[in-house]
Amino acid sequence: MPGSRPTQGKTWRLAADIAQVALAAAGILWLVVSGGRSFGYNWQWYRVPQYVFRVVDGQIIWGPLVRGLIVTLEISACALALTLAIGLVAALLRTSPSLAGRALAGGYIQLIRNTPLLVQLYLFYFVLSPILGVGRFWTGTLCLGVFEGSFAAEIFRAGIQSVPKGQWEASRSLGLSRYVVLRRVILPQAIQIMLPPLTGQAVSLIKDSSIVSVIAIFDLTNEGRTIISNTFMSFEIWFTVAALYLVLTMSLSAVAGHLERRVSSYRLT
Repeated sequence: MPGSRPTQGKTWRLAADIAQVALAAAGILWLVVSGGRSFGYNWQWYRVPQYVFRVVDGQIIWGPLVRGLIVTLEISACALALTLAIGLVAALLRTSPSLAGRALAGGYIQLIRNTPLLVQLYLFYFVLSPILGVGRFWTGTLCLGVFEGSFAAEIFRAGIQSVPKGQWEASRSLGLSRYVVLRRVILPQAIQIMLPPLTGQAVSLIKDSSIVSVIAIFDLTNEGRTIISNTFMSFEIWFTVAALYLVLTMSLSAVAGHLERRVSSYRLT
């Protein structure tokens, strides 16, 4: 039948893609196993599940890796809210007619983006934390929000400036204030452009959140490090930690992709 050839071609391409992924995964697995055997590493994967969860008397007891994952989620969610708020404010100042506002936002972005996150975290922990009287959790969250906000600010600025100037002029000609124009006209149009890079920034935030382990916050990375110090299962635990981060970031990307399609279909209708 005429329609069978395109369908058959798609099936072959899908099978070829699956074969390539399987081959790459097998190659990586072979490298890992060979590397472990080269220095006599004793694999103990059977011990890993107890650090994820255990079933005791019919009840699920979450292990330290899951508890650390929950802390990572909490820090990432709070820091993401701060990132979006700080980034939007900085972007609005960068595009405002105020010279002082543009200078303040520009100085903030240049200062934060050109200094290491680890150094900023130590400054927040040893300098700002005693002044503000906040604990480790909020110190790490605030530092991540300020750091990631400097990158989000440029994403917001680019999205706002991507909207044609005619939209600004038409809105102002109707007597709308700058606040109303931004909220009702500019930002709704810019959100589709900003969503993909903001998703990437959120993924980077989740990965960067592992740095809070250096100030003794028991996130996923710190819990993994503690388990390794007690069991010496370096390979197994780090691979498990990496897999948990991967599941988290890929889930976020999938959700953002769904939202992007919804926004796109809404604009088309």
